Amino acid sequence: MSSGKDIQTLKKIIKEEVFITDGQERIVSQGGIDSQWLFDFRSIFLNPHHINLIADIFWETHKDKYPFQVGGLEVASVPLLSAIVTKSIEKGKPIHGFFIRKSRKKDGLLKMIEGKMTDDPIILVDDVINSGRTFIRQLEVIEGIGREVQSIFTILRFRNSDYYDFAHDRGIKITSLFTLPDFGHKFRGTRKQKLHYQPFDVQWYFKSEDPNFFHVVPKSAPTLDGKHVYFGSDSGNFWALKQGNGSVVWKYKVGFHPKGKGIFSTPIVHNSTVYFGAYDGNMYALDTKTGRRKWIFMEADWIGSSPAIAENIDTLFVGLEFGLWKKRGGIVALDLETGEKKWEYIMPEYTHGSPAYHPNKKVVAIGSNDGVAYLFNAKNGKLIWKYQTGGEIKGTPVFDLERNYIIYGSYNGELNIFNLSGKLLHTHKADFAIFSNPLVKGNNVYAASADKKLYCIDLDTFKEKWVFTASVRIFASPAIVDDKLYIGANDARLHEIDLETGKETSFFQVTERITNRIAYNPETKRFFLPTFANEIYCLEKKTEKKEEKETQDKK
Repeated sequence: MSSGKDIQTLKKIIKEEVFITDGQERIVSQGGIDSQWLFDFRSIFLNPHHINLIADIFWETHKDKYPFQVGGLEVASVPLLSAIVTKSIEKGKPIHGFFIRKSRKKDGLLKMIEGKMTDDPIILVDDVINSGRTFIRQLEVIEGIGREVQSIFTILRFRNSDYYDFAHDRGIKITSLFTLPDFGHKFRGTRKQKLHYQPFDVQWYFKSEDPNFFHVVPKSAPTLDGKHVYFGSDSGNFWALKQGNGSVVWKYKVGFHPKGKGIFSTPIVHNSTVYFGAYDGNMYALDTKTGRRKWIFMEADWIGSSPAIAENIDTLFVGLEFGLWKKRGGIVALDLETGEKKWEYIMPEYTHGSPAYHPNKKVVAIGSNDGVAYLFNAKNGKLIWKYQTGGEIKGTPVFDLERNYIIYGSYNGELNIFNLSGKLLHTHKADFAIFSNPLVKGNNVYAASADKKLYCIDLDTFKEKWVFTASVRIFASPAIVDDKLYIGANDARLHEIDLETGKETSFFQVTERITNRIAYNPETKRFFLPTFANEIYCLEKKTEKKEEKETQDKK
């Protein structure tokens, strides 16, 4: 059978078996909204006749490109790759294949890429190409190991070919057997509507040794002063880097700790001192210039909590964890200058959650693994009130200083809003656990959940203003710079979101998952992006003029 007949046969199969309408089955989009149609290629990929037909068409299309290797992103590409590689023996042109994991394997060999890669040109394979985001993810991984992609092959293309700047800029050819108009639908999107991919230039990159890939949780986020960026690592090294070039100013090694769980605490800087906790059970105060230890508090077994500082009462607060049967967690108040204990409150479960301080009311709030939201008098540690929520509280509560509200997220997906008297004013229910810290800006609170959504809630009405839906879980906390919100997700993507509409305006793709909040220096206008693999990317926003110049240079 000729390739022309093969393609017509495949087109008929797609119409009859792959194209699904809402009249046949309920179709739900990422945002939870019902859709009218979709192409379900997975329904034919394990049919031996259909997948063999696709492999035949691929080889007919690429017979003059040999030698090459094929790769793709799990899951849809795996049966395609298997069929194409198997067919290579029949064609007398054996090739290798590989697939890229959506996230790095957390044990064993910790691989991101499965299969053996060769030095041959790379062809990426998938069922469809829509926005191109999955291919951008693959390119980031492949380019990160010093390889380049030659071309992309898909069965169906959803958009006009000039939409895919990420491929054109790299000289990558996109070959698709069909387009949406072949099945009676208009192309999706326009050039005006497309997102700006990679709106940043990487100024420098730093990676701490021995990252732990098993713990996919918020870890030690970067903190800035005028010159340095500070963060802790899984290996127990605490780093001070120059913001200008990423070089190491100094590092400090904490004591014995569980392997791969050195420092999850996000540091805080005050008066030339950087403070952080560690899983060796100690709270540290180090000189920001030299890394010399000023004081150490040693009464806990582990500290995963991040500290909060009350400047107006010279006090630091942090959550504690203990290995004792009747003493599991708590909060401690320490003197900022000496580290001496001012007061302590013991809780029945680990207190991995971090405290927040209200400077006007002089109260400190914290949550614990017992699911209780606590509020204390910051000066003497007297418990003002506590409230039993429905899930563990591992993040940091936030104060709305204008309304005197306290907002806690918990593992049962609840975002609870209290007044300072402890009255529960509102509960917003997400579909899954809230790992990240909520953020208050103006009349709104922004809260992300592992249900893949970022919620914007009006604090006057408690109604949702908008919801942004990512493709994966969100553990990171949001940050606002100018009129944009930035938040990372477990697909290793930093999303830029319009504050008013909740629409994504651009994104930046890296290789490893982003589980922490970015840091931003308004003086230098530099962003510091962390990943859960103890990496820091120093980024500068591209200007429109710079983007135009780069486009002209490529032409």
